[in-house]
Amino acid sequence: MITNKIKTMNFSLKVIGKIIDALGNFCSLLMLLMVANVFYDVIMRYFFNDVSIGMQELEWHLFAAMFMFGIAYTLKEDGHVRVDIFYDAMTKRKQAIINLFGSIVFALPITVLVCYYSIDYTLEAYTMGEGSGDPGGLPHRWIIRSVIPVSSVFLILAIIHVVLSKIQLLSTSSTPEGEQ
Repeated sequence: MITNKIKTMNFSLKVIGKIIDALGNFCSLLMLLMVANVFYDVIMRYFFNDVSIGMQELEWHLFAAMFMFGIAYTLKEDGHVRVDIFYDAMTKRKQAIINLFGSIVFALPITVLVCYYSIDYTLEAYTMGEGSGDPGGLPHRWIIRSVIPVSSVFLILAIIHVVLSKIQLLSTSSTPEGEQ
């Protein structure tokens, strides 16, 4: 029975990990698109004296999407910023406990709240047909607003990945010599 739970946990970790890794690859694509967009915008502005409000807004939208989706990938890869003065000196077990606590008590509740409230925020933009306030700007503001709830779902998946991996670490490893 315990081996079935471990197998299920390993399978869940692999599936969630692959989903979040694909999201990281998507963020790389968004970065390339953003760089190409900025390059185009600069060339058009300085060599042809042609300014496109829509292209400038697209830069912001690509950056926002890259950032929002990148949060989940960064969390899965343990690349987020934290104060490492004390954390690095701790044992792996203590680090796992801190990550579990932080994920469950801090990250998960705020992410669920953001996801919940951003759905109405997105639907509001969709139902009223909101677009850019600037002439020549991008229509369909709901598309960029939808990044908030969708990225929150991916962040919840990343939090689940962190929680499962830390539970696995705590349950499968006994305290090695020298660690307590």
